[in-house]
Amino acid sequence: MLTLRPAVPADASLILAYIRELAEYEREPQAAVATEGDLRRHLFSEHPLVRVTLAEWEGRPAGFALWFLNFSTWEGRPGLYLEDLFVRPEFRGHGIGKGLLQHLSATAVEHGWSRFTWQVLDWNTPAIEFYESQGAQILRPWLTCRVAGEALRRLAGAAD
Repeated sequence: MLTLRPAVPADASLILAYIRELAEYEREPQAAVATEGDLRRHLFSEHPLVRVTLAEWEGRPAGFALWFLNFSTWEGRPGLYLEDLFVRPEFRGHGIGKGLLQHLSATAVEHGWSRFTWQVLDWNTPAIEFYESQGAQILRPWLTCRVAGEALRRLAGAAD
């Protein structure tokens, strides 16, 4: 039986464990440097920047979705951006990922948000096939841009 619920501060260590398991799966465990303090600050403050929906299967922690709002200037409305979706391997095949996607889609529809967007690694064929089976359109011509670390600091200096 699948249960979905919003995360509470006591879930910070579980969320961090999911993040590290996802980083391991995505072949970048060293990149997961978030701390419980980071999560508590950004998830559970007076003005949270991100939200987490937790999935439990028969009362056991099974997965999570970490998401936040973005904005479409063309449509003039917010959208839901899914940063991370992860279901532990032993719980896959029970419809948990689909349940999380349906829940987030329903949240977007309920609030009148115009889009539900996320990324998937190009080598993750099972995820791509799953997302496409749920009606997702893979926007192959779009490329992600990221400035981080020293490059971010250099760019920030260029703005002075």
